[in-house]
Amino acid sequence: MNRRDFFDLTARAAALAAVAETVLPHTYASPSEAAQDEDFWMAIRNEFTTDRTVVNLNNGHVSPAPRTVQEAMKRYLDYSNMGPYHTMIQQLEPKVETARRMIAEAAGCDSEEVAITRNSSESLEIAQFGIELKAGDEVLTTNQDYPRMLTTFATRARREGIKVTQISFPVPVPSMDDLYQRFEKAVTPATKVILVCHITNRTGQIFPVRRICDMAHARGIKVIVDGAHAFQQFPYKISDLNCDFYGVSLHKWTFAPVGTGFLYVNKSLIKETWPMMAAGVRQDGDIRKFEEIGTHPAANHDAICEALTFNQNIGIERKAARLRYLKDRWATRLAANKKVKILHNPDPEMSCGIGMFGLTEGNDIRKLGTTLQTKYGIYTATSPHAEYTGIRVTPSVYTTVQEIDYFSGAVEKELAG
Repeated sequence: MNRRDFFDLTARAAALAAVAETVLPHTYASPSEAAQDEDFWMAIRNEFTTDRTVVNLNNGHVSPAPRTVQEAMKRYLDYSNMGPYHTMIQQLEPKVETARRMIAEAAGCDSEEVAITRNSSESLEIAQFGIELKAGDEVLTTNQDYPRMLTTFATRARREGIKVTQISFPVPVPSMDDLYQRFEKAVTPATKVILVCHITNRTGQIFPVRRICDMAHARGIKVIVDGAHAFQQFPYKISDLNCDFYGVSLHKWTFAPVGTGFLYVNKSLIKETWPMMAAGVRQDGDIRKFEEIGTHPAANHDAICEALTFNQNIGIERKAARLRYLKDRWATRLAANKKVKILHNPDPEMSCGIGMFGLTEGNDIRKLGTTLQTKYGIYTATSPHAEYTGIRVTPSVYTTVQEIDYFSGAVEKELAG
């Protein structure tokens, strides 16, 4: 490193320290108090280089990364390109172990139970294809689980003759007890695996995962949990869930680079779970066997450390409170409109930042979604389903209350026409 590079890095570090001091006063009596302090969130918002000419309320698909994460990834990419064998393979790739450790600390599990992947789909497919099942064995899930995960088990049904049973549940869900009982009643002697969302990608319904896992394990059933939208959206520890497998996309609520995720595998199950890609016998009991995809960039994985640090600086309780505050702000306002049906349960135990609304009969929800984008520059996600169709709204920590109110006003204006 030359003198100029050193001073550039020193100046950048000082700037980041100043931002941290501004963002983190640590003077709030509660997370709910911090959730409504616009000065607090303004400092965080300035760390995102988002397109201010539109209102992005579709952060549930993929989130922008804050400036610190972008800069880290760019540095690692530039450094990789100087080699890349001795720079990327020999120097940057081993640093992924730090990312593994930091993920495990945030998730509340052993680092030797964390495989770093490209997204939750890859993570969950490793588990879904890796579990031993035979013809006639049953997998229990819901008809609102992520389509790719339903397709994965449907593929095994076609290839191996397993049975896939999908549970239906109402929106909004009346209670956690209702969800739990639907699973408990659907279990049969043939049930070998349960696939359940920690929080659905549609209405943002949170499930009673621990109760489902305890019930399943009492019957010898393994549980795969889809945590794509849960990790770093609201506080919990994987170790408290008692699940067997847990898949996450880190480019959603963790703000890590696109193409990063992780798979948790309970240590007792690593050896008996087959990897997606070939791995040697010597790796049978090693969590890293699930990472065997060939040559891949190290920059994405190493930059995960910056994303986790960014979340630590905010605080997960404050973050969850802010996301709930923004969701409740638009949902409470639109709930007063006779043409609107709120499709999520507002109970904090049942939802966090993801919300969804539908329209009463005779009103075109798909047309509204298109109009919001083309006429108002508001990006949401229209989600069709056999039982209902709604618009999913997913703000983020950089979203302003003015943007939420602009969105609510646009919906009201279009429905009044």
